Amino acid sequence: MIRILLTFLSVILLTNGWAQQVLVRQPNGSLTLAKTTAARPRNIVFILTDDHRYDALGFLKTQTFIQTPNLDRLAKNGAYLPNAFVTTALCSPSRASILTGLYAHRHQVVDNNNPVSKDLVFYSQYLQKTGYQTAMIGKWHMGGEFDDPQRGFDYWVSFKGQGSYLPEKNGLNVNGKKVPQKGYITDELTDYALDFMEHRRKDKPFMLYLSHKGVHADFIPSERDKDRYKGHTFKPPVSMNIGSQNDAPMWLQNQRNSWHGVEYPYHSQLDIGMYYKRYAETLAGVDASVGRVLDYLQKEGMLESTLVVYMGDNGFMFGEHGLIDKRTAYETSMRVPMLAHCPELIKPGTVVNEVVANIDIAPTFLEVAGLKVPTYMDGKSFLPLLKGQQKPWRTGLLYEYYWERNFPQTPTMHALRTDRYKYIHYHGIWDTDELYDLQTDPNEVNNLIRSESYQTVVNQMNKELFDILQQTNGMSIPLYEDRGHQNNLRNKKGPKAAEFPPFLERDGN
Repeated sequence: MIRILLTFLSVILLTNGWAQQVLVRQPNGSLTLAKTTAARPRNIVFILTDDHRYDALGFLKTQTFIQTPNLDRLAKNGAYLPNAFVTTALCSPSRASILTGLYAHRHQVVDNNNPVSKDLVFYSQYLQKTGYQTAMIGKWHMGGEFDDPQRGFDYWVSFKGQGSYLPEKNGLNVNGKKVPQKGYITDELTDYALDFMEHRRKDKPFMLYLSHKGVHADFIPSERDKDRYKGHTFKPPVSMNIGSQNDAPMWLQNQRNSWHGVEYPYHSQLDIGMYYKRYAETLAGVDASVGRVLDYLQKEGMLESTLVVYMGDNGFMFGEHGLIDKRTAYETSMRVPMLAHCPELIKPGTVVNEVVANIDIAPTFLEVAGLKVPTYMDGKSFLPLLKGQQKPWRTGLLYEYYWERNFPQTPTMHALRTDRYKYIHYHGIWDTDELYDLQTDPNEVNNLIRSESYQTVVNQMNKELFDILQQTNGMSIPLYEDRGHQNNLRNKKGPKAAEFPPFLERDGN
């Protein structure tokens, strides 16, 4: 009887998604994928940066102190994907989605404290199985303070947790051995990346995953880039001031005076404009790294044939909606820069306007390697889009974020982002949802959720959102034990708590 009951409970848990990670892999755990009729597998260089917001690219001219000549070079000679997003704007969940092609509710890495399940398969394992040399160099950061080599990589260089821009006692883990960190982390990781490519086996294709610490807070630029933007002026976003948003949720108004708010950032009196300029100075080091990688590929005669993809793991807010950091479903949080370069495949100046995401990276790389994409993955290959081909594509992208006890200011949310609208649905709070017409309101300041003329849109997007969650077994909210401390203070001299919204108030009758 007990065995029957346990079996029944196991079925219930699997049905409700609690153990979904054991279901999202190839049958019998196989790492062998069917091959396509594509030409020879190509070399792949994937460069991932931390907290790089979508508009922090020099050629977009959003701030005078954003200067990225090497990233501009990638866009000019390759493809720019202006509508690239992450499905969860948080380091570990986003990185797990990149590696697995899965939404966070399926891979279950929903915060920065819990490691990825051993049952999950990374795209690097499939590439390794088919004969690729694979390298992971840089930030891993998926739960826990460890830097041990992970499955799917022949060459490994990493550090514990967030790591450090400057040398510190933990140092680096190079292929399982502790090695001192010698210098500025962005430069040193690039050195290792070039060393891997220089000493690779020339008779096999390779996949290099260069995962920078930059530009994660607290931003520390290299000595050569310090104060390079000292004379520049920060242009604050239109939604930074109190009262700049129509029908803003209470939680959002209250977060202004918190760890992630402009009135009490990191529980300090931080100057947001100065902070953004230091971010830009730190980004200059990442841009220089990209230039070194491109120059090496060119010198070796591989630049024309190698697919180089650059993206951020999530965005970052510098005052938008009165906030800093990420986590929310607003554009500057969930939208990221994405560039792709491979002259043999991509025409210079290509612009891909379709909504692509981090869950699409794994399928794309598998197709580049001449492998058929596993049907269990949530993402799709955007290689045809890079090549200028027409392909049926998604009409809406799911976004999800799960409340963290460590940062309790931001609630659990799910959102649906289409080419025109964004619908944000909150869970567990007494507040309002949100709807934005991105065509007429790109800054997301006019919440249309209660507008009579948009109720059809609201109802349709609500249905589509829950359809996606139902289809991907996402109707359960992952729950983990408490880890880490809470950043939950408010400034007594800061803005007071928001008033309860009038549309929910009655006179008592």
